[in-house]
Amino acid sequence: MALGSFTAEDMFGWLVNRDDFLLLDVRNDVEFGRFKVEGPFPVDMLNVPYMEFIEMEDESVAKVPHGKKVRIVCAREGSSKYIGEILTGRGYTDVAHMKVGIKAWGNLLAPVRVAKGGNYELFQFRRPGKASCSYGLISGREMMVFDPAKNFKFYLDFAKDKGCAVTKTFETHRQADYISGSDMLRRAAAVEIVAPADDFKEARFPYTPARHGDRHRMGEGPEVEIIHTPGHTPGSTCYRIDGKYLITGDTVFIKSIGRPDLGGMAKAWSELLFGTMTGTLLKLADDTVILPGHYMEWDEADENLLFAATMGKIKSLNADIYAIDNADDFYEFIEANMRPQPEEYAKIRDINAGLAEVDEEQQEIMDIGKNECAASVHHAR
Repeated sequence: MALGSFTAEDMFGWLVNRDDFLLLDVRNDVEFGRFKVEGPFPVDMLNVPYMEFIEMEDESVAKVPHGKKVRIVCAREGSSKYIGEILTGRGYTDVAHMKVGIKAWGNLLAPVRVAKGGNYELFQFRRPGKASCSYGLISGREMMVFDPAKNFKFYLDFAKDKGCAVTKTFETHRQADYISGSDMLRRAAAVEIVAPADDFKEARFPYTPARHGDRHRMGEGPEVEIIHTPGHTPGSTCYRIDGKYLITGDTVFIKSIGRPDLGGMAKAWSELLFGTMTGTLLKLADDTVILPGHYMEWDEADENLLFAATMGKIKSLNADIYAIDNADDFYEFIEANMRPQPEEYAKIRDINAGLAEVDEEQQEIMDIGKNECAASVHHAR
Protein backbone atom coordinates (compact mmCIF):
# COMPACT_ATOMS: atom_id res chain seq x y z
CA MET A 1 0.00 0.00 0.00
CA ALA A 2 1.28 3.48 -0.89
CA LEU A 3 2.58 5.85 1.76
CA GLY A 4 0.08 8.56 2.64
CA SER A 5 0.44 12.03 4.14
CA PHE A 6 -1.50 14.17 6.59
CA THR A 7 -1.54 17.70 7.98
CA ALA A 8 -1.28 19.03 11.50
CA GLU A 9 -4.99 19.89 11.25
CA ASP A 10 -5.72 16.23 10.46
CA MET A 11 -3.72 15.20 13.52
CA PHE A 12 -5.64 17.55 15.79
CA GLY A 13 -8.94 16.19 14.46
CA TRP A 14 -7.86 12.62 15.14
CA LEU A 15 -6.80 13.51 18.68
CA VAL A 16 -10.09 15.28 19.38
CA ASN A 17 -12.09 12.35 17.98
CA ARG A 18 -9.97 9.79 19.87
CA ASP A 19 -9.07 7.90 16.71
CA ASP A 20 -7.04 4.73 17.20
CA PHE A 21 -3.57 5.07 15.71
CA LEU A 22 0.11 4.88 16.62
CA LEU A 23 2.05 8.13 16.48
CA LEU A 24 5.64 7.30 15.58
CA ASP A 25 8.03 10.17 16.31
CA VAL A 26 11.41 9.59 14.64
CA ARG A 27 13.24 12.63 15.99
CA ASN A 28 16.18 12.13 18.35
CA ASP A 29 15.70 11.69 22.09
CA VAL A 30 16.58 15.29 22.95
CA GLU A 31 14.16 16.85 20.45
CA PHE A 32 11.41 14.41 21.43
CA GLY A 33 11.94 15.14 25.13
CA ARG A 34 11.74 18.88 24.60
CA PHE A 35 8.60 19.02 22.51
CA LYS A 36 6.09 16.46 21.30
CA VAL A 37 2.55 16.20 20.00
CA GLU A 38 0.05 16.57 22.84
CA GLY A 39 -3.71 16.70 22.66
CA PRO A 40 -6.84 16.62 24.79
CA PHE A 41 -6.83 12.84 25.09
CA PRO A 42 -4.07 10.21 25.43
CA VAL A 43 -2.40 9.04 22.26
CA ASP A 44 -0.43 5.85 21.63
CA MET A 45 3.04 7.27 20.96
CA LEU A 46 6.38 5.66 20.16
CA ASN A 47 9.77 7.35 19.78
CA VAL A 48 12.26 5.48 17.61
CA PRO A 49 14.92 7.89 16.28
CA TYR A 50 15.59 8.03 12.55
CA MET A 51 19.25 7.10 13.02
CA GLU A 52 18.23 3.87 14.74
CA PHE A 53 16.25 2.93 11.64
CA ILE A 54 19.34 3.69 9.55
CA GLU A 55 21.75 1.75 11.73
CA MET A 56 19.47 -1.03 13.01
CA GLU A 57 16.58 -1.30 10.58
CA ASP A 58 15.34 -4.77 11.55
CA GLU A 59 15.36 -4.02 15.28
CA SER A 60 13.70 -0.64 14.78
CA VAL A 61 10.95 -1.96 12.52
CA ALA A 62 10.25 -4.70 15.07
CA LYS A 63 9.34 -2.03 17.62
CA VAL A 64 6.44 -0.84 15.47
CA PRO A 65 3.38 -3.05 15.99
CA HIS A 66 1.36 -4.33 13.04
CA GLY A 67 -2.39 -3.97 12.86
CA LYS A 68 -2.65 -0.25 13.66
CA LYS A 69 -2.63 2.92 11.63
CA VAL A 70 0.86 4.40 11.81
CA ARG A 71 1.29 8.16 11.62
CA ILE A 72 4.89 9.41 11.49
CA VAL A 73 6.33 12.77 12.45
CA CYS A 74 9.88 14.09 12.20
CA ALA A 75 11.64 17.44 12.26
CA ARG A 76 11.36 18.42 8.59
CA GLU A 77 9.21 15.78 6.83
CA GLY A 78 12.00 14.05 4.89
CA SER A 79 12.91 11.54 7.58
CA SER A 80 9.27 10.58 8.23
CA LYS A 81 8.76 9.92 4.51
CA TYR A 82 11.85 7.74 4.45
CA ILE A 83 10.77 5.71 7.48
CA GLY A 84 7.24 5.46 6.08
CA GLU A 85 8.62 3.93 2.89
CA ILE A 86 10.57 1.40 4.96
CA LEU A 87 7.41 0.40 6.83
CA THR A 88 5.21 0.13 3.72
CA GLY A 89 7.96 -1.95 2.14
CA ARG A 90 7.82 -4.25 5.17
CA GLY A 91 4.08 -4.88 4.78
CA TYR A 92 2.55 -2.17 6.99
CA THR A 93 -0.73 -1.25 5.33
CA ASP A 94 -1.87 2.11 6.72
CA VAL A 95 1.10 4.44 7.04
CA ALA A 96 1.28 8.20 6.56
CA HIS A 97 3.73 11.00 7.36
CA MET A 98 3.08 14.56 8.57
CA LYS A 99 3.56 17.24 5.95
CA VAL A 100 6.17 19.91 6.78
CA GLY A 101 7.24 18.13 9.98
CA ILE A 102 6.89 18.94 13.67
CA LYS A 103 6.91 22.70 13.06
CA ALA A 104 3.49 22.31 11.42
CA TRP A 105 2.19 21.05 14.77
CA GLY A 106 4.01 23.83 16.59
CA ASN A 107 2.29 26.47 14.44
CA LEU A 108 -1.17 24.90 14.36
CA LEU A 109 -4.07 27.14 15.43
CA ALA A 110 -7.38 25.41 16.12
CA PRO A 111 -10.43 27.71 16.37
CA VAL A 112 -13.39 27.25 18.69
CA ARG A 113 -16.21 29.73 19.19
CA VAL A 114 -16.41 31.35 22.61
CA ALA A 115 -19.62 33.30 22.11
CA LYS A 116 -22.07 34.59 19.53
CA GLY A 117 -23.80 37.87 20.30
CA GLY A 118 -26.38 39.76 18.33
CA ASN A 119 -23.74 41.58 16.33
CA TYR A 120 -20.49 39.72 16.95
CA GLU A 121 -18.70 36.39 17.24
CA LEU A 122 -15.78 35.75 19.58
CA PHE A 123 -13.31 32.95 18.84
CA GLN A 124 -10.47 31.30 20.72
CA PHE A 125 -7.56 30.04 18.64
CA ARG A 126 -5.87 27.25 20.56
CA ARG A 127 -2.24 26.52 19.82
CA PRO A 128 -1.66 23.03 21.21
CA GLY A 129 2.04 23.07 20.36
CA LYS A 130 2.55 26.05 22.68
CA ALA A 131 -0.36 25.53 25.10
CA SER A 132 -1.37 29.09 24.27
CA CYS A 133 -4.51 30.89 23.12
CA SER A 134 -5.13 33.90 20.92
CA TYR A 135 -8.50 35.42 20.13
CA GLY A 136 -10.55 36.93 17.32
CA LEU A 137 -13.54 39.26 17.61
CA ILE A 138 -15.65 39.58 14.47
CA SER A 139 -18.32 42.21 13.85
CA GLY A 140 -19.60 43.17 10.45
CA ARG A 141 -16.76 43.00 7.96
CA GLU A 142 -13.98 43.52 10.50
CA MET A 143 -12.00 41.32 12.85
CA MET A 144 -9.87 42.29 15.84
CA VAL A 145 -7.14 39.86 16.90
CA PHE A 146 -5.69 39.52 20.40
CA ASP A 147 -2.18 38.17 21.10
CA PRO A 148 -1.64 36.61 17.64
CA ALA A 149 1.00 33.93 17.10
CA LYS A 150 3.54 34.26 14.31
CA ASN A 151 1.37 32.16 12.00
CA PHE A 152 -0.18 35.47 10.89
CA LYS A 153 -1.50 34.11 7.60
CA PHE A 154 -3.92 31.93 9.55
CA TYR A 155 -5.70 35.00 10.97
CA LEU A 156 -5.90 36.67 7.55
CA ASP A 157 -7.31 33.49 6.00
CA PHE A 158 -9.74 32.92 8.87
CA ALA A 159 -11.07 36.46 8.52
CA LYS A 160 -11.38 36.07 4.76
CA ASP A 161 -13.36 32.85 5.19
CA LYS A 162 -15.69 34.77 7.53
CA GLY A 163 -16.18 37.52 4.97
CA CYS A 164 -14.17 40.15 6.83
CA ALA A 165 -10.67 41.55 7.24
CA VAL A 166 -8.31 41.94 10.20
CA THR A 167 -8.18 45.64 11.12
CA LYS A 168 -6.61 45.74 14.60
CA THR A 169 -4.37 43.53 16.69
CA PHE A 170 -4.10 43.91 20.47
CA GLU A 171 -1.14 42.85 22.61
CA THR A 172 -1.77 42.09 26.28
CA HIS A 173 1.96 42.49 26.97
CA ARG A 174 5.37 42.05 25.39
CA GLN A 175 5.54 38.31 25.03
CA ALA A 176 8.64 36.36 26.06
CA ASP A 177 7.58 32.79 25.31
CA TYR A 178 6.53 33.08 21.67
CA ILE A 179 7.10 35.31 18.69
CA SER A 180 4.16 37.63 18.14
CA GLY A 181 2.38 37.97 14.82
CA SER A 182 1.22 41.56 15.39
CA ASP A 183 3.97 43.33 13.47
CA MET A 184 3.73 40.69 10.75
CA LEU A 185 0.02 41.52 10.40
CA ARG A 186 0.87 45.21 10.29
CA ARG A 187 3.38 44.72 7.50
CA ALA A 188 1.25 42.26 5.54
CA ALA A 189 -2.14 43.96 5.78
CA ALA A 190 -1.67 47.43 7.33
CA VAL A 191 -3.28 46.22 10.57
CA GLU A 192 -3.21 48.69 13.47
CA ILE A 193 -1.33 47.49 16.56
CA VAL A 194 -2.69 48.39 20.01
CA ALA A 195 -0.20 47.68 22.78
CA PRO A 196 0.70 48.86 26.32
CA ALA A 197 3.32 51.60 26.22
CA ASP A 198 5.01 50.41 29.42
CA ASP A 199 6.10 47.29 27.54
CA PHE A 200 6.48 48.69 24.02
CA LYS A 201 8.08 52.11 24.56
CA GLU A 202 11.25 50.85 22.85
CA ALA A 203 9.38 49.27 19.93
CA ARG A 204 10.65 50.08 16.46
CA PHE A 205 7.25 49.79 14.82
CA PRO A 206 4.24 52.10 15.08
CA TYR A 207 1.51 51.23 17.55
CA THR A 208 -1.42 52.84 19.35
CA PRO A 209 -0.90 52.91 23.15
CA ALA A 210 -3.36 50.76 25.10
CA ARG A 211 -4.48 53.24 27.75
CA HIS A 212 -6.39 52.14 30.82
CA GLY A 213 -10.06 52.96 30.46
CA ASP A 214 -9.98 53.53 26.71
CA ARG A 215 -12.52 51.68 24.58
CA HIS A 216 -12.31 50.34 21.04
CA ARG A 217 -15.12 49.07 18.86
CA MET A 218 -15.94 48.12 15.28
CA GLY A 219 -19.10 49.70 13.88
CA GLU A 220 -22.02 48.28 15.83
CA GLY A 221 -19.86 45.67 17.54
CA PRO A 222 -19.27 45.38 21.29
CA GLU A 223 -16.93 47.65 23.22
CA VAL A 224 -13.42 46.46 23.99
CA GLU A 225 -12.41 48.05 27.29
CA ILE A 226 -8.74 48.35 28.23
CA ILE A 227 -7.83 47.43 31.81
CA HIS A 228 -4.23 47.89 32.99
CA THR A 229 -3.18 44.88 35.09
CA PRO A 230 0.57 45.16 35.75
CA GLY A 231 2.59 42.38 37.33
CA HIS A 232 3.49 39.72 34.80
CA THR A 233 5.07 42.69 33.04
CA PRO A 234 4.76 46.39 33.93
CA GLY A 235 2.48 46.92 30.95
CA SER A 236 0.31 43.82 31.26
CA THR A 237 -3.18 44.66 30.08
CA CYS A 238 -6.52 42.86 29.89
CA TYR A 239 -9.26 43.51 27.35
CA ARG A 240 -12.90 43.27 28.42
CA ILE A 241 -15.35 42.52 25.62
CA ASP A 242 -19.06 43.31 25.87
CA GLY A 243 -18.68 43.81 29.61
CA LYS A 244 -18.36 40.10 30.31
CA TYR A 245 -15.45 38.40 28.51
CA LEU A 246 -11.95 39.22 29.78
CA ILE A 247 -8.92 38.39 27.65
CA THR A 248 -6.18 38.24 30.28
CA GLY A 249 -2.96 37.34 28.47
CA ASP A 250 -0.56 36.06 31.12
CA THR A 251 -2.17 37.83 34.10
CA VAL A 252 -4.87 35.28 34.99
CA PHE A 253 -4.81 31.58 34.16
CA ILE A 254 -7.41 28.96 34.97
CA LYS A 255 -5.14 27.10 37.37
CA SER A 256 -2.54 29.74 38.17
CA ILE A 257 -1.54 33.37 38.01
CA GLY A 258 1.11 34.98 35.82
CA ARG A 259 4.80 34.84 36.69
CA PRO A 260 6.25 38.22 37.69
CA ASP A 261 9.86 37.02 37.56
CA LEU A 262 10.51 36.64 33.84
CA GLY A 263 11.89 40.17 33.50
CA GLY A 264 14.51 39.66 36.20
CA MET A 265 12.70 41.94 38.68
CA ALA A 266 10.73 39.39 40.66
CA LYS A 267 10.35 41.42 43.87
CA ALA A 268 9.22 44.67 42.23
CA TRP A 269 6.95 42.99 39.72
CA SER A 270 5.43 40.67 42.32
CA GLU A 271 4.39 43.79 44.25
CA LEU A 272 2.73 45.08 41.07
CA LEU A 273 0.98 41.76 40.54
CA PHE A 274 -0.21 41.62 44.15
CA GLY A 275 -1.67 45.09 43.69
CA THR A 276 -3.43 43.94 40.53
CA MET A 277 -4.75 40.82 42.26
CA THR A 278 -6.18 42.67 45.24
CA GLY A 279 -7.14 45.90 43.52
CA THR A 280 -8.55 44.58 40.25
CA LEU A 281 -8.90 40.82 39.92
CA LEU A 282 -10.66 40.18 43.23
CA LYS A 283 -13.11 42.95 42.39
CA LEU A 284 -14.21 41.36 39.12
CA ALA A 285 -17.73 39.98 39.07
CA ASP A 286 -17.72 36.23 39.70
CA ASP A 287 -19.55 35.64 36.40
CA THR A 288 -16.82 37.39 34.36
CA VAL A 289 -15.60 34.86 31.79
CA ILE A 290 -11.81 34.65 31.85
CA LEU A 291 -10.09 33.90 28.53
CA PRO A 292 -6.43 33.15 29.33
CA GLY A 293 -3.35 33.43 27.15
CA HIS A 294 -2.12 29.97 28.15
CA TYR A 295 -3.23 26.73 29.73
CA MET A 296 -1.25 24.20 31.74
CA GLU A 297 -3.04 21.00 30.75
CA TRP A 298 -6.00 20.00 28.61
CA ASP A 299 -8.05 19.12 31.69
CA GLU A 300 -8.65 22.86 32.07
CA ALA A 301 -10.80 22.86 28.93
CA ASP A 302 -14.57 22.46 29.04
CA GLU A 303 -16.66 19.91 27.15
CA ASN A 304 -16.17 21.90 23.94
CA LEU A 305 -12.40 21.94 24.51
CA LEU A 306 -12.60 25.67 25.14
CA PHE A 307 -10.25 27.21 27.70
CA ALA A 308 -12.51 29.54 29.64
CA ALA A 309 -13.78 29.78 33.20
CA THR A 310 -15.67 32.24 35.35
CA MET A 311 -13.66 34.36 37.76
CA GLY A 312 -15.62 32.75 40.57
CA LYS A 313 -14.41 29.31 39.55
CA ILE A 314 -10.84 30.53 39.12
CA LYS A 315 -10.80 32.02 42.61
CA SER A 316 -12.00 28.66 43.93
CA LEU A 317 -9.41 26.65 41.98
CA ASN A 318 -6.64 29.00 43.14
CA ALA A 319 -7.96 29.71 46.64
CA ASP A 320 -4.48 29.54 48.21
CA ILE A 321 -3.24 32.27 45.87
CA TYR A 322 -6.20 34.60 46.09
CA ALA A 323 -6.33 34.29 49.87
CA ILE A 324 -2.88 35.86 50.28
CA ASP A 325 -3.45 39.21 51.96
CA ASN A 326 -0.05 40.91 51.99
CA ALA A 327 2.72 41.59 49.48
CA ASP A 328 5.46 39.82 51.47
CA ASP A 329 3.60 36.52 51.63
CA PHE A 330 2.74 36.86 47.95
CA TYR A 331 6.42 37.24 47.09
CA GLU A 332 7.24 34.17 49.19
CA PHE A 333 4.71 32.26 47.09
CA ILE A 334 6.34 33.56 43.91
CA GLU A 335 9.82 32.59 45.15
CA ALA A 336 8.63 29.10 46.05
CA ASN A 337 7.23 28.56 42.55
CA MET A 338 9.94 30.19 40.42
CA ARG A 339 11.60 28.07 37.76
CA PRO A 340 14.46 28.87 35.39
CA GLN A 341 13.17 30.54 32.25
CA PRO A 342 14.32 29.31 28.82
CA GLU A 343 17.41 31.13 27.52
CA GLU A 344 15.64 32.23 24.34
CA TYR A 345 13.04 34.30 26.21
CA ALA A 346 15.27 37.42 26.32
CA LYS A 347 15.81 37.28 22.56
CA ILE A 348 12.11 36.73 21.89
CA ARG A 349 11.30 39.87 23.91
CA ASP A 350 13.61 41.86 21.65
CA ILE A 351 12.09 40.36 18.51
CA ASN A 352 8.61 41.25 19.72
CA ALA A 353 9.59 44.91 20.03
CA GLY A 354 11.32 45.00 16.65
CA LEU A 355 14.70 45.33 18.37
CA ALA A 356 16.09 42.16 16.80
CA GLU A 357 15.46 40.11 13.70
CA VAL A 358 16.06 36.44 12.98
CA ASP A 359 15.30 34.39 9.89
CA GLU A 360 12.34 32.05 9.62
CA GLU A 361 14.35 28.94 10.50
CA GLN A 362 15.66 30.57 13.69
CA GLN A 363 12.14 31.70 14.54
CA GLU A 364 10.92 28.11 14.34
CA ILE A 365 13.69 26.91 16.65
CA MET A 366 13.15 29.67 19.22
CA ASP A 367 9.36 29.52 19.14
CA ILE A 368 8.89 25.79 19.62
CA GLY A 369 7.95 24.23 22.95
CA LYS A 370 5.41 24.84 25.71
CA ASN A 371 5.25 28.08 27.66
CA GLU A 372 6.72 28.77 31.11
CA CYS A 373 4.58 31.77 32.07
CA ALA A 374 2.61 30.57 35.10
CA ALA A 375 3.41 30.89 38.79
CA SER A 376 1.32 28.17 40.38
CA VAL A 377 1.25 25.50 43.01
CA HIS A 378 -0.47 23.42 40.31
CA HIS A 379 2.45 23.88 37.93
CA ALA A 380 5.60 24.08 40.05
CA ARG A 381 8.37 21.70 39.18
